[in-house]
Amino acid sequence: MDLARVQQALRDAKLDGWLFYDHHVRDPLAYRILGLDPGMHVTRRWFYFVPAIGEPRKLNHRIEAGKLDTLPGDRTVYSTWQEMELSLEKLLQGATTIAMQYSPRNAVMYVAMVDAGTIEVLQGMGKTIVSSADLVSQFEAVLTDRQIETHHVAQKKIDRILEDAWREIGARARGDRGVTEFDMVEWLQAEIAKEGLITEHGPNVSVGANASDSHYEPVAGRSSRIERGSFLLIDIWGKLKDDPTAVWYDITWTGVVDREATELERRVFKAVTDARDAAIRLVQDRFASNQPIAGWEPDAAAREVIVRNGFGEWFTHRTGHNIGTELHGAGAHLDNFETHDERLILPDTCFSVEPGIYLPPGRECFGVRSEIDMITRPGSAVVTGKIQRELVRI
Repeated sequence: MDLARVQQALRDAKLDGWLFYDHHVRDPLAYRILGLDPGMHVTRRWFYFVPAIGEPRKLNHRIEAGKLDTLPGDRTVYSTWQEMELSLEKLLQGATTIAMQYSPRNAVMYVAMVDAGTIEVLQGMGKTIVSSADLVSQFEAVLTDRQIETHHVAQKKIDRILEDAWREIGARARGDRGVTEFDMVEWLQAEIAKEGLITEHGPNVSVGANASDSHYEPVAGRSSRIERGSFLLIDIWGKLKDDPTAVWYDITWTGVVDREATELERRVFKAVTDARDAAIRLVQDRFASNQPIAGWEPDAAAREVIVRNGFGEWFTHRTGHNIGTELHGAGAHLDNFETHDERLILPDTCFSVEPGIYLPPGRECFGVRSEIDMITRPGSAVVTGKIQRELVRI
C-alpha cells in the first residue's frame, strides 16, 4: 500500500478517512489495495482505518490478531461483539465522513462489498458513510506506463490473429470438410497460446441467429456451421501470459462469407458504428478540454444514436467496461443502462466501447457489436487498435 498516495487522495476528496473491513475475504478490493494476501485464512472481522492525516489504525479479533501485521499502524484487539463496537467507535474518533466499499442504492454494485448491517452500526455512531468508488478507481484502474505497453503488445498480436482468422474461415467454409463455430474457437485459442497470450474463456464465434445472443458461446457438440452466405461475429480478447500485471485487449468484429451484406445488415452496422464513434468523440472531446466525464455519459451518447435509428429496444447491454489486469476491471464502466455509473473516467485507464444491436427471431435474425478499446492520458484519449469501418467480406 502506498500510504502517502492514499492519504493525498483522501484529502483531495475532502474525506476524513477510508475504512476497510472484511470477513472471510469477502472484499477482494481491500486485499488488493492494501497489498494483503488474498489467500490468507480469515474467519473473524477485521477493520483498518486510514485517516486523511495521521497514522492508520487496526482492529482485529484476539484469535486472529496478526492478520494485518504487514500494514502500518497501531493495533487494537477485541473478543466480544460489544467490545468490537466500542473499539470501532474509538478507532474512528475524530472522523465523520468516511469512505467504504459501499454504493448508495447498490448503484455501482462492483464496489458494494460492505454489508448493510455494518453500515447501520457506523451510522448509529454518527458517521457519514460515502462510496469509495472513485478512490477504488484511482488505486485499481489507473495503469502504469509499463502496463499500458503490455496492452499494446496484446493489441498487435490479437489484431493479427483476427485478420488471419477471417482468411482461415473463408478457406475452410469453401473447403470439403467445412467448419463450425467451435472449430474456429479452438483455432483461435491455439493462435492465442502461440503468441504467449492467455484468454479467460472463449473467444466467441457466432453465426447468424447465434450472433443475436450477446453472450452466446459455442461448445463441442453444440455449434453451428459457418458456410458460404453466413453472417459472423467474432469477439476475441487476450493478455500476456506470464505477467500478472498485464492488461487485456478486447475487440469484436463482424462480417459476411462469400456475399454482399443485406440492406438491413448495413443499416444495423452503421447504427452500431455511429454509436461507437459518438461515444469515442465524447470521451476524446472531454479529455482534450480537461473536462471530467462520468461513465454513464458515453453510454448515453451511444444509446441516443441507436434509439434515433429505431433500434433502441435491441441494444440490451452497457456500452463498455473498464479493462485492467482483470478483463472487467474495477474502474468506471460505460453504463447508463444496467447501472447509472457516476464514477469518473480517469487518466491512464483503459476501457472498451462496444455498442450492439441484437435483432430477435424473424426474417433476418443476427447481431452486430463493434468493440474497440481506449486508453486515456492527461489531455487525450485514443483508440488502441484498428477500428472497423465496414463489414468484413470474406
